[in-house]
Amino acid sequence: MTVAAIVLAAGQGSRFRAEAGADQDKLLAACVGLDGVSRPVIEQVLRNLPKRVVTRWLVTSPERGEVIRLAEAYGCQVVLLDSSGMGDSIATAVKASGAADGWLVVLGDMPFIQSSSIERVIASVEGITVPVSAGQYGHPVAFHHRFGPALMALSGDRGARPLFAQTQVREVQVDDPGVHWDVDVPQRLSFTAG
Repeated sequence: MTVAAIVLAAGQGSRFRAEAGADQDKLLAACVGLDGVSRPVIEQVLRNLPKRVVTRWLVTSPERGEVIRLAEAYGCQVVLLDSSGMGDSIATAVKASGAADGWLVVLGDMPFIQSSSIERVIASVEGITVPVSAGQYGHPVAFHHRFGPALMALSGDRGARPLFAQTQVREVQVDDPGVHWDVDVPQRLSFTAG
């Protein structure tokens, strides 16, 4: 089964910039990963993708040269987009990826998700598969190929959450607080698993 990863990295990170400074890109902010090594947020995200996810796409804006360089270093094909809307990003990447058995939508600002959690989500993509930790849905989310047309029809800022109503969502239980931990503000660069 070929599941294509779609890493969303086109958002402007306005909340992060409001606190850290207008010139600070949260995707390039240093954070200490699960392995104890400091790297940019987006690099931690890419490192956490399991090796079996060989088809990788990253959506970002044209001016993010360092993000593009890191994505290519980690085997991603890069899709350039002049929109920060999550719906636009997903639709563009699904269209670009062509035929796949499914897609794994990964947020570029979630650097603390365990690889094992991602493995469990993509073990069998049936409908929509979502990790659940502490009773709450998390990320990344996997979509079966039959959702391709619906994913390609997304637009604007709305993500794929409305598609959850179209199927029985398969919940995968994980003991991983990283599935909820995004880096929206500088204080979130330090992970506390408590």
